[in-house]
Amino acid sequence: MTVSGGQRIDRVITRGEFTLDGQTFTVDNNVWLVGDERTIVVIDAAHDPSIIEAAADGRRVTMIIATHGHNDHINAAAELSDRVHAPIALHPDDTALWRQVYPQRSPDSSLRDGQIIPIPGGELRVLHTPGHSPGGVCLYGQINGDPVLFSGDTLFRGGPGATGRSFSDFPTILASIRGKLLSLPSETVVHTGHGDDTTIGEEAVDYDDWVRRGH
Repeated sequence: MTVSGGQRIDRVITRGEFTLDGQTFTVDNNVWLVGDERTIVVIDAAHDPSIIEAAADGRRVTMIIATHGHNDHINAAAELSDRVHAPIALHPDDTALWRQVYPQRSPDSSLRDGQIIPIPGGELRVLHTPGHSPGGVCLYGQINGDPVLFSGDTLFRGGPGATGRSFSDFPTILASIRGKLLSLPSETVVHTGHGDDTTIGEEAVDYDDWVRRGH
């Protein structure tokens, strides 16, 4: 848990399956709860709604945000939504991926580039960052003056998210990172969809190496 003044960022790690293109892998996902002692948003409801609901600890959930539509980032969203009575938001360009998990249910709202999502004491700004998936987004904000980015699977410690499967494209993710993320303050802490945090500054120095290696 990261606490800054009255605001807090909680990380919940859940384990489950990622399935795409006929292959299945066991993965650990970061689920982020961002808010204060009373109200939160949930970013990427993965695998186990019971664990996420327990971490919410009675706080009101105002929105369940999907950074993209891969099953491991949304497969707990519907049940969590029903449990805590919160709407689910997804970028419409990932509708095809969403339908693979929820053919009979639609997200409650559509994310758009530049959209402002209120959180206690501040806001998160939606950055459309396609490449890992067509509708991939990141969320940028200030937590009591400290810049933070929730990057989903767009940017990790060590480079861009994977682009070797359907609906993904390596040049597109490079353009998203260069155009939308590397211009953020270098001290911005990046809270990723899997694995450890990093910063924009740490990753920016390796951009040319990513281009050369081609993945």
